[in-house]
Parts: sequence; structure tokens; C-alpha cells
Amino acid sequence: MKLENDQYTLSFTDGGVEVLKGGKPLYYNKRPMFVTVKTVFALNEFYDKPYSDVRLSGNGNRIVAQGTLAVPAGSEFAFVDTYETAGPGFKVTRKVKVLKAGEDLGFSTKLSFVMAESQEPRDYNYFAPGVWYKQNEFARDTDFGKNLDGEYFWRMETGSALPLFAMHHIASGEMAALSRWTSDVTMRSLDIKMAGNYVDPKFTIGALGMSKPQSQTMNYLYYGFPVRKAFESSVDGLSIDYVYPGCNGQMAAARRYAGLDYKGESISFNRVNHPVEVGFEQHYSVALQFGHYPDYQHMMREIWRSTYDRMRDKLFEVDNERHFHDCMNMLTHYTQQYGDAYGLPFSCQFPHMDVSSVSFQFGFVGQQPGIGYQLLRYGDKENHAEAYEKGVNIVDFWVRTAMTESGLPQMCYHPGIGAFEPYPHYIRMLADGIENILDAWLYMHKKGEEKPEWLAFCRKTADWIVNIQNDDGSFYRAYNTDSSIRMDSKANTPSVIRFLVQFYLVTGDERYKTAAIKAGDWSYDNAYLNLEYRGGTCDNVDVQDNEAGIYAMWGFLALYDLTGEDKWLEGTIGAADYTETWTYAWTFPVTTPWPIHPFNDYSISGQSIITIGGGADVYMAACSYTYYRLYIITGDEHYLDFAEFIHQNTRQSNDVEGRTGYAMPGLGHEAGNFINQVLESHYHWLPWCTYVEVDPSSRLYDTFGAYEIADAQKLSPQEQAERNRIYDDYI
Repeated sequence: MKLENDQYTLSFTDGGVEVLKGGKPLYYNKRPMFVTVKTVFALNEFYDKPYSDVRLSGNGNRIVAQGTLAVPAGSEFAFVDTYETAGPGFKVTRKVKVLKAGEDLGFSTKLSFVMAESQEPRDYNYFAPGVWYKQNEFARDTDFGKNLDGEYFWRMETGSALPLFAMHHIASGEMAALSRWTSDVTMRSLDIKMAGNYVDPKFTIGALGMSKPQSQTMNYLYYGFPVRKAFESSVDGLSIDYVYPGCNGQMAAARRYAGLDYKGESISFNRVNHPVEVGFEQHYSVALQFGHYPDYQHMMREIWRSTYDRMRDKLFEVDNERHFHDCMNMLTHYTQQYGDAYGLPFSCQFPHMDVSSVSFQFGFVGQQPGIGYQLLRYGDKENHAEAYEKGVNIVDFWVRTAMTESGLPQMCYHPGIGAFEPYPHYIRMLADGIENILDAWLYMHKKGEEKPEWLAFCRKTADWIVNIQNDDGSFYRAYNTDSSIRMDSKANTPSVIRFLVQFYLVTGDERYKTAAIKAGDWSYDNAYLNLEYRGGTCDNVDVQDNEAGIYAMWGFLALYDLTGEDKWLEGTIGAADYTETWTYAWTFPVTTPWPIHPFNDYSISGQSIITIGGGADVYMAACSYTYYRLYIITGDEHYLDFAEFIHQNTRQSNDVEGRTGYAMPGLGHEAGNFINQVLESHYHWLPWCTYVEVDPSSRLYDTFGAYEIADAQKLSPQEQAERNRIYDDYI
């Protein structure tokens, strides 16, 4: 009995199921009915069994497999699994009902397929969006998937930008992927505290990953001691898994339990169970997909897009023109003079914008010159004198005070002490600020008002960048004021490419073009080909993240705009395909601790994971203009859809049109973690939160004459293409 879809066949024999391609078995499960029980000792033991009945259903395009599984303590579970072809793969719908309740305290079930090609985890590269890339070589030592010597690599699907996990066999190119079928997670029990091994009947989150277990219990006591007891079970080998209800598998503890002199490795395994109560039922559906891909990049792109097309949340309704004006009015209001400096507070607490810190950053989370540029541009276009004056004063302040003897501007200023802080000179933060000072100079130049000191500031910085460049084209992550190396990772090299390209256009000096291309060559070989997108967020360690991908995308696109060379378009597409996989394209319910918060009314879709294992924020808002431009260049409709998605849905963390009740319309929170469906957040605003929303909107308007992508789409393809050549009349 079998089901076929494209080159892959699901074949059912002797109560088991296997996946064949050209008659060759690639994946299998001899005992598909699988249950883990939480015993009376709170130890977790697993049992599995073949189906006892398999039959065709409907018009022969569906197979129903079922049976009953009994465990030693007396509990019995009835399985009904329905397999059918669906889209590019198969859909598996499972129903599990508790028929008898023995002494067991809880249970979970698992859908899985054993890898036939290899049982060695290092023979595969892995993909869980925002969680696991390749073999997570650029993750922390304690991060999920970093150490492949464990047994259980399961992660709750709410930690992924899409509930998806793929295994790509490096030698053969064959891929197997599991993903939740649809966004139907419901709210867990909020009156029950999540613990290391607890029961929640309302828990509907699954877990995705892979495992290679031994026939032993695996439970860790609070300080990390593993309680392992052998029991009779069968294990066939390495498998790709969907576990329900979900849990987080073996995780190395970031720190040991305080006060205990325990010498063993400290590990946790946080299980969730459903109750073993007669009549209790589980219902869940999973997509099962297979494919052959020549490399990881193609695999990642295709399985992400396939899952995205099925699960992408609906577009959030927002008036982006009104939202832009609300944001600019808010930036104007909160910009003020502090002594001889102009700027915005570093952070303000919600809901009343209580100022908790005043400190100015050149870029990154402060984005002071960027906001200065946006204010002067807005003030000029809208005849808003206050905005214009404040914007000019912000840029003037940095140009007047931040330059050092070396040519490397200072990064952080504290007006309370009237001095710069001893902050590292991050190459990414440098790029943020210096690009916007050049943008400000260019805007004033085009309106006939020359600012030679602004241009001189940019030139001195550009010369520093050229002179400090390594022979291989790279730059280091951070420097000291005297230009000595502070952090020697090179992964942030793409950050300065766009500035170098644009300063070349302004000056015509070939040195800047040469430096940009050299940096591009290094970035192509390392960031793009090696997927070394890491260290983009200045306040995190140098690990895989989202923002490094964003800056690579911007750098490659600037080189393509300049030269038209296919190499740079390839790099842009590669970085774009990687970067979007950090964005929550699906949704699930989240509650907040505060009566005034946008997530009380809106969805979390559009937020993006910050770093491997980190929380989520709104930074993908910065990219809507870029993805729209990429759509016009490539004609790829997916980029259009994604551009519109992040142009709309990122606004859900904002007080849109004043509906939420913050101090001013447009305000939005900085970041948070909502994997457990309860928002954990500082509940505050930082300047970058607004900057990354106004910047792409202003660029979209300046290039295409619209605040909405849907309105830009009303232009003819020829006019879109002509306007998209942004460097034709750059200066």
C-alpha cells in the first residue's frame, strides 16, 4: 500500500512505513506508534509499536493507519494516523486517545522517520529558522545543536520563525523536513507554572528536531545529575522528529546551580506532558516533505518558501502614511537640547515614556545621526520647522564633537557628564552613523545648501576605513579609539560596503570603490558562501544572527547597483534568502503582563529573532524597501509578498494610530521573548525601534512616490525599473 508524490513514495509494509525514491529506501519507521510516559517515579520511558491496521481511504489518495499501544503500568493509547498527499509533500494527521489510565502521570507522542543513509549526526546539515543553521558552528557553546554528541535535539516550535525542521544529507543532497501543518496553537494553561517535567492538558505547542536515543530513561535533577535507568525498548537510529506536546531537549546549562559542588556536566531536559486520563485526546497535523538539493542554500530557500506559502499570517491592516507621520512627530517631540548636544533619550519606559536613560549612540540602538537625517528631511519636505532644526542640530553635534585624531568617530556620548563613553568602536555602528551623515549632506547639497564640514567628516572617516582595511578586504568587528584592534572577528565586514560605494559616487575617488569591492569579495566568500552571518548586534556576543544578514544584503545590493555584476546580485539574493528566515511568518497566542501593550490586541507575526537562541524584535521592518527593490530586479513574486508582509506586520508591536494607549501614537516596544506564550520584555522604547520603521518608508517614498508597497505596484514595470536605478542620479 503506498502514496506517491513526485519522486517520493510512502510505502506501508508490516505495520511500518518507509519513504522510497526510485525504489531506494531513504527514511523509515518500523514502529510508528510512539509514546513517552511519565511514570509514577516521574521518569520518562518510551515505547513504540507497528500499526495493526492499515487501509486505503477516500478515493485511494489517503491511507489510514491505526492501532493500540499498551505500556507496562497499564495505560493504553489508541492511534489513528491519516496520511495523504498535499502540495509538494504529504500531510500526516494524528489522533491519539487514552483508552486506559494506569499509574502513569503523563504522556507525549512522536511522529518520526529514521535516516537510512547515515546514523552519524555530523553527516547532515540542519535548518530550523532562526534556531539552527547547518551545524550551528557560529552559535554559543551552550546553544541548541552546537554539540552533536547528545541524544535529544528537540526545541519547542514557538522558538522558530516557522515551525519547521529539515535535515539535509551532505553527501547525497537528500532532504527530509517536518513542519506543523497550520498556525493552530492555542493558549496553554496560565495558572500552571511551566517546570522541568510537568503536565498541562491545554498545551498545544509541538517540538521539532532530531534524536538518537539510548534505551534508557533520561531525566536531569535540578543540579544536572542524569537519572538513567535501562528498560526494554527498541531504537533504530537517528531520526527526524515531531514531538507533541513539545519540549526542549538536552540543553547545556549556561551556569551551574549556585552553591553545589557538583562535578558533572550540567544539562537540562524540559519535558511537557498531557494527562493520562481516560478519554483525553491529542489532535495534530504535520507536513512531511522531501527533496534533493545540491547545497544547503538551495535547500534552506525552498523548504522555507514552501512552509511560508502554507503558513504565512494574514497581512496586518495599517495606514503606513499615517504611521510614518506619527513616528516622525514622535521623534520630533522627544528630540531636545541637552546642554550643547541634541538628541533623543536612550530608553523610555512604557506606557508614559518615563525617561530611564539619556545616552546618545552613533548607530545601532541609538541611531542618532540617522534620526537627525530623517528629521531634517521630514522638516524640509513637510515645512515642519521644528523637525528640520532639530535634525540639523543632531547632525551638527556629531560632526562638531565626535571626530578623533585617528579618523574614527566616537560612538557614544553622555550629555549628563558632557563626555563620550568608553564604548567599543563597532564597525557596524560606525556604518550606521556615517551613512546617515552622508545622506544628510547629500540631501542638503541637492537643495542647494552646502555643509562642507559634514562632507569633511565623512571623508576623514572614509579615509580611516580605507587605511585600516585588511589585505584580504576585511575589517575587524571593533576597534579602539587609536585604531588598535578590540574584537578580531571579521564577520561584520559587509557593514561598511554601502557607505564606501556611496562615498565613491559623491567623490569619484577610486580608492573607495576599490575598498568596497575588496570588502565585497571577502563577504561573498565568507558571509554568503560560508553562511557566516554573525555578530551583527553590537550588544551580543559574536554569534549567528539576523542583522549580520541584513547588512550583507545591503552591501551586496549596493555593489550590484554600482556595477550591475551578477556576482553581487547572487550575494544579495543569498543574504536575503537567509535573512528572511529569522522572521516570524506564522503566529500563535501570546499574553503580556501589562494592560497596555499592542500584543494584547495584535499578533507577533513580523517580529524577527535577534540571535541564535535569543528573543525577537522589529528589526526586519528596516528591510521592506530592500526586498521590494529585489523583487523589481528579479521579478520574484516571493520577494514582493515578503516585502509587503514586513512592511505591514512589523507594525503590530506599535501603538498604531493611538489605539493602544501609549504616550504618543506610533510608539513601539524594543524586544521580547514569547516562546512560552508569555511576553518577557523590558517594556521600553529605544530610538532604533522607530528609526527602522521610518527609514524604509522614507526611502520607499523617495524612490517610488508611495508609502504603501501596494501603491508602488500601481506604477508600470518600466517606471518601477527606472526608479529602481537609485544610483543613476545619486549626486
